[in-house]
Amino acid sequence: MNEAKVEDFNPNETKNLFVFTDGGSRGNPGPAASACVVKDSAGKVRFMCGKYLGKTTNNIAEYQGVILAYEEIGKYPKVNFLEVDLSFSLDSSLVVNQLNGKFKVKNENIRALVVQIREYEAKFGSINYKFIPREKNELADSVVNKTLDEQLAGS
Repeated sequence: MNEAKVEDFNPNETKNLFVFTDGGSRGNPGPAASACVVKDSAGKVRFMCGKYLGKTTNNIAEYQGVILAYEEIGKYPKVNFLEVDLSFSLDSSLVVNQLNGKFKVKNENIRALVVQIREYEAKFGSINYKFIPREKNELADSVVNKTLDEQLAGS
């Protein structure tokens, strides 16, 4: 599942986007995928997408979900992203605490992903990362699992 658009997305229609991301691996490390779901301020799903990552860890997959969201939102032309505020919701307290600067990033592979995320952040208005329980992240989780199921069924 590379991309499943609910409808055409135009970031100019909303200044606030609510981004739900997830990542998962079957085994740690194992086959992994990441996903993002983007909602507008009315709570309407604007688009969602998933990406198969190959063999990696769950933590890397969680970070890749954040990166996937930035990449997909950034594809839309003629948008002043500095006027777009992003509120990320993740069910990984590690990722949230590291991106919020509460936990140090010791792993070199994760540090490289954090650097990449910081570069994306500079292109947007305000950024917020918050932890949510897994049951409040069901849609992003289902996209991760569907992406993995489709990839592994074709292997």
